[in-house]
Amino acid sequence: MPDNTRRARDEAFWLTFADRYAVEPGPVNLENGYFGRMSRTVVEEYQRNIELINRSNSVHARQRFDQDESLEIRAQVAGLVGVCADAVALTRNASDGLQSLIRNYNRLKPGDQVLICDLEYDTVKGAMRWLARHRGVEVIEIEHGHPASFDSLLATYRDAFVRYPRLKLMALTHVTHRTGLVMPVKAIAAAAREHAVDVILDGAHALGQIEFDFEDLGIAFAGYNLHKWIGAPLTLGFIYISPGRLADIDPDMGEMHFPATDIRARTPHSTPNIPALLTLPLVLEEHRTMGGSAAKGARLNYLRNRWVRAVRELSGIEVMTPDDPRLSCGITSMRFTRHADQQAMAERLLKDYNLFTIARSGAASGPCIRITPGLTTTAADIDLLIRALNELR
Repeated sequence: MPDNTRRARDEAFWLTFADRYAVEPGPVNLENGYFGRMSRTVVEEYQRNIELINRSNSVHARQRFDQDESLEIRAQVAGLVGVCADAVALTRNASDGLQSLIRNYNRLKPGDQVLICDLEYDTVKGAMRWLARHRGVEVIEIEHGHPASFDSLLATYRDAFVRYPRLKLMALTHVTHRTGLVMPVKAIAAAAREHAVDVILDGAHALGQIEFDFEDLGIAFAGYNLHKWIGAPLTLGFIYISPGRLADIDPDMGEMHFPATDIRARTPHSTPNIPALLTLPLVLEEHRTMGGSAAKGARLNYLRNRWVRAVRELSGIEVMTPDDPRLSCGITSMRFTRHADQQAMAERLLKDYNLFTIARSGAASGPCIRITPGLTTTAADIDLLIRALNELR
């Protein structure tokens, strides 16, 4: 894998990669956290696979995909995160996988407590609250202080573990979708283990821009998608279950297509997006060729830091994510402190400067505007953002 991490500031170098993507004329897209673009070659491969499966129909699906190709693809996905294939099951996205892990976690009994925070994805919050109705557990909801620090985040969880001694399970988001805050997963997971609290990790926004190792993180259960920073077609994701913990997640709603000893029984069995899955080997090859998560993360962090450093100290601007490299990534939110309606300000960015961003709400710290550069974003785009924030504040 090439070491492109040193070239994060090299505009000419990154333009060669940007040229691989077709971009629709229109606003400068600074909302790349929703899903990523496929390269032109991936789009072409995807189209070929759509046509292949449409022509061959169930003959190819039954004789080749089900028997061989799906297993090879699953092994490649496992290789992406450095685990054995038996620890991975393919899903449609992170949300589906996380819901399956939560609803099938079998170590809860009535009266136990489960933990979520204000920064969790709403689907994850909903799934944990579902446990209260169907398993008789109590949902504990905590809020993180703002501005956050490594120590304050860890202290909030340590306090919760002591205050709520019946806690057995918690959700944890690696990169929060509201502000881009990166949680200190390893430290929080270690604290959770001290109190016998299991962690289900939402890694949707982390994969492809942050390097990690499950054993080092101390995580046994996690859900991911492949359509954000990896560059795959939509409808592709996976779950991870540490092999020694498989028995703690029941087969999904009595799933019978695979034995109980197979992780694939932990997800609903259905017809997958076969053309998208057949395209995945090329996607993973391009990810490696680009330099993987290290190179992508370095570029995104450079673009993020370029605008954050220019505006953080300005009156009228509040950057919601700290500069501690342990807690920040390419996704970062801000707000206009002299304007109550952040949605209206996002619309001003679009109308007056042709910059597309997204307003986010739900965090205890209040509404904000999420700014996410992508692999086609240039330094000139970021400089336009800096000018816009200066003039609108």
